[in-house]
Amino acid sequence: MAKFKPRDTERARALRNQVTPVERLLWRSLARGQLGAKFSRQMPVGPYFADFLCRELMLVVEIDGFSHEMRQEVDAVRTRAIEAAGYRIIRFTNADVLGNVEGVARAIQAVVREARSQAHP
Repeated sequence: MAKFKPRDTERARALRNQVTPVERLLWRSLARGQLGAKFSRQMPVGPYFADFLCRELMLVVEIDGFSHEMRQEVDAVRTRAIEAAGYRIIRFTNADVLGNVEGVARAIQAVVREARSQAHP
């Protein structure tokens, strides 16, 4: 029998309610499977929370703001842990999203297509 691993759903819910304007902007492109995959917001992966996560494709989309520049070592540990859980991470900066949300959405869609083609050759 598989061992149940509790998730911090209360914290995830709180993070979803505290969404940043940049995350809200990108979510408009990711919601409802618009890019060919179902994404969820602020999902727990181990002790961390992914900004956007697609379980089916084991894909995490992270939006890095100013605070990430100040915490590069902490983020590197976080990245290694999420990747060790089997997820691929793609990152964009706040400036990427604010300056070209359509381009960011197209880049994510290309990764989704690539992941699907590798899963179903």
